[in-house]
Formats: sequence, C-alpha cells, structure tokens
Amino acid sequence: MVKRTRLPDAECPVARSLDAIGDWWSLLIVRDAFDGIRRFGEFQRNLGMAKNILSARLRTLVEHGVLEVIPASDGSAYQEYVLTDKGRGLFPLIIGLRQWGEAFFYEEGEAHSRLVDRQTRQPLRALELRSADGRLLGPDDCLRIPVA
Repeated sequence: MVKRTRLPDAECPVARSLDAIGDWWSLLIVRDAFDGIRRFGEFQRNLGMAKNILSARLRTLVEHGVLEVIPASDGSAYQEYVLTDKGRGLFPLIIGLRQWGEAFFYEEGEAHSRLVDRQTRQPLRALELRSADGRLLGPDDCLRIPVA
C-alpha cells in the first residue's frame, strides 16, 4: 500500500484541500452526509466499505473539521457524524462532480440518480464560474497568482 503524502503546508489551496478530502471514500462519505446519513453503521451499509477504512476516513474528516461527532439525535448511546460549516462548504464540489459525471460517464438514457430542487422537483442548472462582474469564465480566462 502506498503511503499518502501529506500536504498541510502546501502553497496551493487545491493541495491543502485534497489533504483533507482527497480520496474517493472521503468524498463518498461527504456525499452520504449530504443525503442525511449520520451513523457509522449507515455509512458502512450504504458504502459497503470495510469498517477499519471507514473508521480511518471518518477520523480524518473529523480531524480536518469537515464532520463533527455529536450524541445521537434519538437519545441512544450511539454517536452521529454531521457536516460542519466547512463540510457544508463542499456542496458545490459534490454538485460539480455529480454534474461532470452525468455529462461524461453515462450513455443517453442510462439509469442514474439525479439531484433536483427540493421545492420545485426540477433539475439543477449546471454550475458556472463567473467573474466579479458576471462574465462566464473558462479555464483560459483564469490565472493563478501568489498571495502574500
């Protein structure tokens, strides 16, 4: 097994972000948390992952402040994992990955899940990156610069 490189001091925000949520299991846990899953056993059943891997990923997400552990909402002895503000900030990333997947990994008419607006039941518009003045931006319109 290859040991992951840690990047807590990286200058690049993408690298630092991936340090916290950079493996596919972690992103699937976050996706499930957005879908209302809160308990270890629920994550394990839904994802079908080994308990030791799930435990490690949950611990990392808690350490990075993406999830927090709270007492079970039903008053039982269990604990639950809930998204923090930092974790909820991942919503556009999850939507972007979902929309990218829908666009490039499904054939016309192939079955898949769809995320819709809870109020109207209509599909979501595609995410767009816009400049401060409202112009639509693409990769060639952006420039990475250092910040002191």
